[in-house]
Formats: sequence, structure tokens, C-alpha cells
Amino acid sequence: MRTFEQSNLLKSLPTQFFATLVGKVNKVIEQGHDVINLGQGNPDQPTPDHIVKALQEAATNPIHHKYSQFRGQKFLKDAIVAYYKREYGVELDAEKQVAILFGGKAGLVEVPQCLLNEGETVLVPDPGYPDYWSGVELAKAKMELMPLKAENQFLPDYKELDTDILEKAKLMFLNYPNNPTGAIATKEFFEETVHLANKHNICVVHDFAYGAIGFDGKKPLSFLQTEGAIETGIEIYTLSKTYNMAGWRVGFAVGNESVIEAINLLQDHMYVSLFGAIQEAAAHALLSSQECVDHLVQTYESRRDTFISELHAMGWKVEAPAGSFFAWLPVPEGFTSVSFSDYLLEKAHVVVAPGVGFGKFGEGYVRVGLLTNEERLTEAVSRIKRLNLF
Repeated sequence: MRTFEQSNLLKSLPTQFFATLVGKVNKVIEQGHDVINLGQGNPDQPTPDHIVKALQEAATNPIHHKYSQFRGQKFLKDAIVAYYKREYGVELDAEKQVAILFGGKAGLVEVPQCLLNEGETVLVPDPGYPDYWSGVELAKAKMELMPLKAENQFLPDYKELDTDILEKAKLMFLNYPNNPTGAIATKEFFEETVHLANKHNICVVHDFAYGAIGFDGKKPLSFLQTEGAIETGIEIYTLSKTYNMAGWRVGFAVGNESVIEAINLLQDHMYVSLFGAIQEAAAHALLSSQECVDHLVQTYESRRDTFISELHAMGWKVEAPAGSFFAWLPVPEGFTSVSFSDYLLEKAHVVVAPGVGFGKFGEGYVRVGLLTNEERLTEAVSRIKRLNLF
């Protein structure tokens, strides 16, 4: 078979770190072992029935069998506007301040291509979601890292950033509730962010993928609730986590009109729009009873409480996450994040994600997904306890 060489663009993309982890896990499974996989970020619960039924009904409508409208259906944009008004008290213009996305990941990868020229600077959290790096590389832009450290509650310390870098920066990624650390942002931090962005003319992209998942009675803040935020950037939301719709690939960006127009323009050249029935089901999810979301958050909080309390009982000193469905755990002395992950896989058949896969400052930690039932989480802790590491 003749082989055609890949483009330099494809060759330049960052290595998919977690593909290696999947290979290791599959090898252990093939050996016949019962593996508890806490290394993934894939919601384990089904999409609520009322949303599935909305899709089934909408799929029979012949209007949705045609090409969808460019830039998405008005009814979905109106639903997004209503959702942000209801949940966050934020007023949006449906036509100018909303872009429909093929999942949140698509928007995160697209934004650098929309706003940056070759060699321009992007501020990226470290540790952070690896697909930020992909979008930056596709734009041929340059990353500058913002360390997220435990002593600063895993928020960037803007005072640590060089003034020259801030002057060069055109774009900044943030993500709260945070993947992988489980940290949440404060009102004061977002206010500081808006001030910094205005001073240095930086566009802020807030990845709000875990926006619905906050614990201990605290509702995570939308960046757009901050005074002046809509002028300084956008927020990217996905229905993947809030409604267990990960496979449906539907999300949206909201905020600054010029950025929304840039996203829409790029997507005009790449897509028509999402299947209309999915758009109808997404609108239904946003506008109908949110009881399913409340139940989901309670499920994750219960899993968190069980898992963290059992780790404490074992002697592992860890912090409980404040949001998201991840726990960020320091590795025992004598291990790196990769060697500890390998050790748990080999000796306990428990999968965790090495922190270094999320960036240099992720070293010394592993990420655990609370994406299996409490019985399996308890079993995972029991297996780790038998290793006598703590």
C-alpha cells in the first residue's frame, strides 16, 4: 500500500499522552484482570430520559433531515440566553453573543485559530486540559505557562507572570471548576482577571465544562457574572457533563461579540451546523426541570465524600475537590506521577491519570475520576491500601 506523507502541521501536533495510558490499561485487561479505571473523564451515567425522548421525537421531524441552518437554530440560541439569565443572571444577545459548537472541545481548539497569528502568545494553565495545546499549535502560536499551585488554591498568581509576557499575550485560557485539580474560582480572582485582561488587551477564554458541578452547597461562578467580563472574553460551555451528553457533541460559546463572530466565521467554512434534532433536545435540556442536574451533583458529591474519607482513613493526606468530578491526589514519596500510576495499574489493577500528562506542574500528582459507583471506588481504595504505601 502506498503511503502519503502527513503534513508538517499534523507532525507538529503534541503527542497524545493518554493514548499511551490506554495502551497500558488494555494490556492488563487482556491478561484477564479486573481493572478499575479511574483515569478517564467520560461520564458514566446515561443521558436523562426526558432529553433522550426529546431527541427521538425531534428526529422524526422532516425539517431536521435537511441541512441545518448555518450558525445554529434560533430556538437553541434563545434557550442558551434563557439558561444564562436563569442560572447566572447574565444578559446575552442571542444573535451576536452566542455560537453553537460541536462540543466544547471544538470551540477550545478553534479559538486560537480565530484570533492568533503565527508566533503570538497564549497564556495557558499548567496543569490544564491538553487540548488547549492542540489549538495553540494549530494556530502556530506560542504558549506561556501559568503555574497552578496548591499554595494558591490552584489559581494562577498573576504577580508571578513577567510583564513582557503579559504585554505580548493576546489570549488566556482559564478553567473553573478545574480539570484536573478540582479547584473552583473566587469572585475576587475573576475580578482580578478582568482587570488584568483590560490592562494588557488579553482575550479571556473561560472553559466552563464543569460549570454545574460544585460541592458543599457552592454553585460555581460563571466568568461572565463578573463586571466587564463580556467585554474581555468568552465562556465555553458543554452539555457533556451537566446532562451526561458527552457523545452528543453539543456545546456553545457566549460572550464578546467580536470573538463569537470569529468563531461563527471559521465554522461557516468547516460545517453547516449540528443535526437539528440534537439542537432541539439540547434546548429542551436547558429549559426543562433541572432536577436531573441536582441529582447528578448529589451523586458526585456522595462519591467524593466516600472516596476521600476512605483515603484519609488509610492515611493518604489529600484535599477534597471543590468542584468537577475529579480528585487531584499527591503521589507518595519516592514515586513520580507516571511511576506511581504504573505501580497502581500493575499491583492493584487501578487506573489513575499521571499528573504530568496535564503539564509540567502536574508532576507529583495523579488525577482520579469519580466516574464509577461507590462500591467500585471503595474497592479501589481497598486494593491501594493493601500495598502498604501510607
